[in-house]
Amino acid sequence: MTGGRQCEVGIIGYDGMTGIAVILGQDSSSNETYIQAAGNGWRLPVEILRPAVAESPSLRTSVLDYAHAFLVQSSRTALVNGHSKIEERLARWLLMIHDRSDGDKIYLTHEFLATMLGARRPGVTTALEMLEYRGLVRAKRGEVTIIDRVGLMELTHGAYGEEEQRYFGLATAA
Repeated sequence: MTGGRQCEVGIIGYDGMTGIAVILGQDSSSNETYIQAAGNGWRLPVEILRPAVAESPSLRTSVLDYAHAFLVQSSRTALVNGHSKIEERLARWLLMIHDRSDGDKIYLTHEFLATMLGARRPGVTTALEMLEYRGLVRAKRGEVTIIDRVGLMELTHGAYGEEEQRYFGLATAA
């Protein structure tokens, strides 16, 4: 998407991939990819990936399972963004990032959170303050620390659950 409004449609962690459209036979994706946290990643040219997927049934199954899980997550994100309060959306987003992080600290700005949630920055600041007041997170400039994961899950009122955890091996952790 170029120009106009932006919001997040899905979160990809160390166990996922961008470019699902390419796996499904398209030449490119219509979405942009933002790196939200420091870490390592790999780029694999389409000319290498497509033949590997075609030749390996197990790789094909794995990639298609991931693509399905990502599509479910994206659909759920659209539903939640359309029907949940900003505090619930923020709690869900923080939980999903936490699922894909090595620790409890998440480094980002309020402006970036606003873009990801499709919300205004002042609304994100107020929502973060509410989460902090409840003892669920600790927020300071450029950093949010998860304090009470179970409390965040409860705050989502069902917006975070099995669907968000399905592919990522967390379905039994809640």
